[in-house]
Amino acid sequence: MENEGQKNIKGTCFVVMGFGKKTDFETGRVLDLDKSYRNMIKPAVEDAGLTCIRADEIVHSGMIDVPMYQQLLDADVVVADLSTSNKNALYELGVRHALRPFTTIVIAEDGIKAFPFDVNRVLIRQYHHLGEDIGYDEVVRFRGQLTKAIQEIMSKDPRDKDSPIYSVINGLTPPGMAAAAQAAVQNTITQNMVAALQGNSAQPDATAPDATHSELMQQVDEAQHKGNWITAKSLLSVVRQIMLKDKERQAEDPYIIQRLALATYKSKIPTEKDALLEADEILQKLNPVTSNDTETLGLWGAVHKRLWELTKDPAHLDNAIRGYERGFYIRNDYYNGINYAFLLNVRAAATADPAEAIADFVEARRARMEVLQICEQWLNDNPLPGNNSSIPNSTSNTLKGVNWYWILATMGEAYVGLGEEAKAQEILNEAYAKAPESWMRQTTEEQLNKLRQLLANSPLEYIKTAQLTGA
Repeated sequence: MENEGQKNIKGTCFVVMGFGKKTDFETGRVLDLDKSYRNMIKPAVEDAGLTCIRADEIVHSGMIDVPMYQQLLDADVVVADLSTSNKNALYELGVRHALRPFTTIVIAEDGIKAFPFDVNRVLIRQYHHLGEDIGYDEVVRFRGQLTKAIQEIMSKDPRDKDSPIYSVINGLTPPGMAAAAQAAVQNTITQNMVAALQGNSAQPDATAPDATHSELMQQVDEAQHKGNWITAKSLLSVVRQIMLKDKERQAEDPYIIQRLALATYKSKIPTEKDALLEADEILQKLNPVTSNDTETLGLWGAVHKRLWELTKDPAHLDNAIRGYERGFYIRNDYYNGINYAFLLNVRAAATADPAEAIADFVEARRARMEVLQICEQWLNDNPLPGNNSSIPNSTSNTLKGVNWYWILATMGEAYVGLGEEAKAQEILNEAYAKAPESWMRQTTEEQLNKLRQLLANSPLEYIKTAQLTGA
């Protein structure tokens, strides 16, 4: 039941944050910011009695800047999520602090180790993000905390200053717009929204959108969930064109490029090879050779791994290894690491140079040893349920169940690569017993069969032969 304070609170809240999945370069983790918004922030704001809006939910035609700046000036409350140290979010927070002395709430996930000096004096409410999801208990806890914070700042009179600018500079007067100017800006926003809603849907490039960015991305998610990659690719192409129109002089959003590249190579249109080459061309916008974005590197590695399998062109194999290697050492994660090790064995088996083959074979072993350490640490932090326990049926625990499986399967593959078959089988049996889906075991066994074939002709035999012959 609503409390009396909640009933009296009316107004708008503008949420400043990134969209989609973003890489936190400080920790190497990938966070699904849409989960933060949809599961925690938006419900918390609405529980406090305010209308909640994020930039991707604004219907507009042309530049998004006008309604965005208007929201930063006029919104009764602004919630700024600084997770992943998003540059746009930090800038927009600065604009809000300059425009309004109060009613700004700053939040961030708790993986951030250090905040910029300029926001160190600001109260930052933190929540725990699992990366791909947020635990149910944490959703409930933080939603309640955020709702309470909004209600408290809205009910105070006079309100506390939360802008460091107005706190340290005495006598500063917040800017305001003359009535005529306010009406002119609002008229511009209204015209843009009407133009967007009445956009010519017959245009194939859909440069005048008839849906918000958020709605289009939800359609992308639905198409991808159904395996309809052609539709997902088409929708993402529209989103990309809209964002290019908004930000003609800025770099493209990596998340959209990554999603488009994935949908492109999964579509296999007109042929699988052509789709992979097109995906590679799309990823070039993100400079994968020098990128520190682990999502970009993982996609680039996957694209070239498949191109190698189709063409046997060594250049594709080298690029795949480069992508997984860079992603592994930046992110320090088991997925990139185990793929990196596997492809090193592939290259070792494909080369005629004994020295190069031995170098790759040894490096693959070293990578697997590091992967095992990463997996063991993960299991220490996320203990497995007992042998007779089933994984509880909730979103976060289902995610953990999937992670448990892949962690154990990865450890099994690592032990196979190190020649410890007995240890590998013990761990794999435990993984298979807890596999949430039957296809997971099939995928793992197919990978292990490939690996065992690669290991059957170890390049270390060159050394043994040389020792026996005295060469």
